Amino acid sequence: MQNRRNFLKNSGTLALSGLILPNFADTIFDPKKVKNFGVQLFTTMSVIDKDVEGTLKQIAAIGYKEIESAFSMKGGFYGMKPKEFAKVVSDLGMSWQAHHASGAPFRRPGGTPPPAAPTTDGKPAPARPQMPPMKTLLNDTQQIVDEAAEGGVKYLVCASIPLNKMEEIKMSLEILQKAAEAAKKAGLTFVYHNHTAEFEMVEGQRPFDMMTSQISADLLKFELDLAWATKAGVNIPELFKKHPGRFPLFHVKDLNKEQKPVEVGAGYIDFKPIFAAAKTAGVQHYFIEQDGAPSPVENLTTSFNNLKKIMS
Repeated sequence: MQNRRNFLKNSGTLALSGLILPNFADTIFDPKKVKNFGVQLFTTMSVIDKDVEGTLKQIAAIGYKEIESAFSMKGGFYGMKPKEFAKVVSDLGMSWQAHHASGAPFRRPGGTPPPAAPTTDGKPAPARPQMPPMKTLLNDTQQIVDEAAEGGVKYLVCASIPLNKMEEIKMSLEILQKAAEAAKKAGLTFVYHNHTAEFEMVEGQRPFDMMTSQISADLLKFELDLAWATKAGVNIPELFKKHPGRFPLFHVKDLNKEQKPVEVGAGYIDFKPIFAAAKTAGVQHYFIEQDGAPSPVENLTTSFNNLKKIMS
């Protein structure tokens, strides 16, 4: 299985101080009362482009109420314009809350080509589907912001951005600052989604710490991927204490002992202490995601039912 960061790399493109909210201590948040679980549609990457409306109908039938969109091989928003996709989601009784956009193009080391398609039984595998051009926050900030606003989403999320070298990090911070300012002008909340690289040291500094210290909390929020943060060794409740109110979105994802994504509740991650600290985090939406899900609808059904039990 592969996470979004690896998927984009293999495709030849890569998506390249805390704020205390007013009266935050007085707000009431009980994760057990959260009913509107959402889906990050990257979970359905292997099936959704074959039948977009059919896949969304199955997701709604499970009981999900919120959608977070991602890259589609059909281009646009699963082959649709923003308002068209929003209407399809709404007609199914769900709401389109967030959209993921790539941060910057990925440059392969030394200009190496993408990996060739694998062979089977000594014969070449079918040609990989041609990927549509991928817009990035580096090159297409305003268009991405305008389309998200047109679709009526609340959150524009940077799915991933280059962080392997200090030069990349500095460039990425500039991209995030620019995108956050544009999103705010359009009435959107700009959010960054982590993998593990954000918490790994680069020349003595953690990219996540640089993000939080160099971009103000009124511009940049975070969608904490609970699995990748856990894998990176992050003490998540302590992270919330250090940056209260800065995590409006969660990616609820589980990992097995081999560090591969599995259904929520089927892995080793202990979600209860994380959810107990949700008030401090400021979380508003829970999006279930399973990278490389082998049977997306079945997997999402299991995760939905298990998450309800965890929160009961």
